[in-house]
Amino acid sequence: MATLDKTAAGTPIDEDAPGQPISVPDNGDTGESGKLKMIVQLVKKCLGVKDIAAMRLSLPASLLEPIPNLEYWQYLDRPDLFAAINDSDDPFERMLAVLRFTFSKDLKFIRGKVCKPYNSVLGEHFRSHWDVVPVDYPSDPNEPPIQYLYVTAPSEEPTSSWLYGPATHSTPDFAHPPFSENASVKSGKSGKSAFSGLSFMSRAHSATAKSTPATSPELVETNLEAGMSSLSLANDTASGVADLQEAAAAAADKPRIRIAYLTEQVSHHPPISAFHASCPSRHVELAGVDQISAKVSGTTLRVMPGSFNKGLFVRITGAPGAGETYHITHPIAAVNGLLRGSFYVTVGDSTIITCSGGAEGKKLRAVIEYKEESWLGRAQFHLEGVIHTYDPKESVHEEWTRVKHVPRDRVLAVFDGSWRHKIRWKRVDAPDSEYATLLDLSTLHVIPKTVRPLERQLPNESRNLWDSVTTRLLKKEYSEATKHKLTIEQKQRDEAAERKRKGVKFVPRYFDPDISSGLPTLTEEGRKAIEEEIKEDAEHQLEEDEGPSTPGPTQA
Repeated sequence: MATLDKTAAGTPIDEDAPGQPISVPDNGDTGESGKLKMIVQLVKKCLGVKDIAAMRLSLPASLLEPIPNLEYWQYLDRPDLFAAINDSDDPFERMLAVLRFTFSKDLKFIRGKVCKPYNSVLGEHFRSHWDVVPVDYPSDPNEPPIQYLYVTAPSEEPTSSWLYGPATHSTPDFAHPPFSENASVKSGKSGKSAFSGLSFMSRAHSATAKSTPATSPELVETNLEAGMSSLSLANDTASGVADLQEAAAAAADKPRIRIAYLTEQVSHHPPISAFHASCPSRHVELAGVDQISAKVSGTTLRVMPGSFNKGLFVRITGAPGAGETYHITHPIAAVNGLLRGSFYVTVGDSTIITCSGGAEGKKLRAVIEYKEESWLGRAQFHLEGVIHTYDPKESVHEEWTRVKHVPRDRVLAVFDGSWRHKIRWKRVDAPDSEYATLLDLSTLHVIPKTVRPLERQLPNESRNLWDSVTTRLLKKEYSEATKHKLTIEQKQRDEAAERKRKGVKFVPRYFDPDISSGLPTLTEEGRKAIEEEIKEDAEHQLEEDEGPSTPGPTQA
């Protein structure tokens, strides 16, 4: 397989498939047993393959979920927590906010099921936005922010079995939100409050292709032309997804915060996409490059970042944290239970969050250590971590990748818990400090996105591009869906052959071709697309931009 040149100004792309594709014939059995047989065949063929993500996978449509990969592969499952990162003027509280975002960005791993979306084609892109109610801050500084959208009462700690995989959460109590309308809160932003390749999809849709709670309370779609609207909420369907409502009537008239999102497939072999999200009213941006490496080991699929995937970059472009960048690395994940058909995800290794830029002086850094699961007994999904100071003029901290590596005199706070449930924290540099809740994931559900209707989308925009496949999958016309899928894939191969014949390289439309830093730069077309998404019509009053932003790499 050809490799991408990390030093070149551009990104050479090997558009020829690396060898013969790994394929599984459709056995005609679309039931769960038939799908399991095909999955077992696929696993056997993948044994010994160095990197499955870099191979061509030719799968029957019956094994796919009706959603494009680019729509799935984003990190804004809780955009309200992303927008809250820059609320506080205290650097320590901003780090706590980044931790909350980090733990909630992949909520689909908890709420959804393991499945396979469509493979992205070169030049495919996806854009959307969210209009969310800003969080409030309780009068008790020990408590986490109050969220209003897609929240339920806390559940019991979920358990799991080594044989059957993780147990699902108990049925949420939608009628009794975890706080009352009379709760004492500090409205708006906080000042200095002491603290502060695989997918998980549903087949829910929005009749108008808009899917924020206010614009589409009815999430079960009958209009097939609307396209996908939301990620799977797992057991939520048992009580009706439409029951997920705003938690307090007091939030109904609050101005919404808009977050715009854009992603594009910039390479096909190996599969690489670039993404950018912007929240202008709160001066927060998110960007990065998505590329995974995957390998079958026994009955487990190990998934880790590819060489171009350097993690997530959260940039603060205006006060109070103007100039700060938070670099969030990816851990290693594993999909377990391949041969049992009872899939569940575990996480290992560490995530490092490093704050750089901003005011002079020492900076903050967080280490999240995911505890290794035992071969026997139940999966626990445990983690522990620390927030510590570091000197940006030194490099010794780069070796601190585990909690035990961090010198005690550098530690400001510790945290622990379950990445599927509740995480607690406390300061260690303050007398009489007690543990408080950082985030209770059992109360949170994926907030659906808003997407423009198909008639307003470009031909290579994800939902429009894959509409013929999605429509037939939803009708369970699997043979027809496979035919349309093959047509799209063949068109991509024909276009690649034509570029090769003409000696022309593919150039991304929305992102600069040089992605070697892991922090992609928007082109003029990319900036225009984000601005258009920001200006899309809104059903609610939107929060205005409160001041000028500091230009950064993605605005250059």
